[in-house]
Amino acid sequence: MQRRLLLHQRVKRDRRNDSGSPTGGRVKLIAGLGNPGVRYSYSRHNIGFLVLDSLARSEGIEINREKFGSSIGRGTISRVPVILSKPQTFMNLSGVAVGKLARYFGADAEDVIVVHDDMDFPIGDIRIKVGGGAGGHKGIQSVIDHLGGVEFVRIRLGIGRPDAGEIAEGYVLERFSGNEMQILPRMIEGACDAVNEVISSGVQAAMNKLNVRVTKKLSEEV
Repeated sequence: MQRRLLLHQRVKRDRRNDSGSPTGGRVKLIAGLGNPGVRYSYSRHNIGFLVLDSLARSEGIEINREKFGSSIGRGTISRVPVILSKPQTFMNLSGVAVGKLARYFGADAEDVIVVHDDMDFPIGDIRIKVGGGAGGHKGIQSVIDHLGGVEFVRIRLGIGRPDAGEIAEGYVLERFSGNEMQILPRMIEGACDAVNEVISSGVQAAMNKLNVRVTKKLSEEV
């Protein structure tokens, strides 16, 4: 009986890793961070939600279920099974939903991709990062706390910093300005490309390709 069980587990693992993908076919949990409710729809803090909605449309995945305090959808991207997640726990408790989903679907920290706003970069800039601290982002700190590790992928989307004297908490909850709204579609598209690249090519290849491209673009503008 024990030998048969071990054989079954080995076959199951082989099937999981038979996708030809750099991820080995393991389920990927892709979480876009934000706050629920219409009042926050186009706030800077909700760029993660906007990206998840766009990614779902482009990949034909319906985000139409509720589980563990998150709106979720299931599908595949580049033949890899994915769970799209929009935590409804409000930003500072994002990790509660992400952690429960990761455990339920058997995703390790390195199988999690988190899309979020970042004040360290100007509007429109995109960076891919693995590991490290939260950098003052309370949503990311919550994810770290509830995943029990830092080795998840972050798609960091620049929203710029507030003017001198303006409180950061208020700035991130404000709607994008008119000029920023013109940049937003391109940034959302670029973030979707970044997620696809991480899944199809692996995170290191995605970082080499996309982070370098952004750096080159910025140097050319200077």
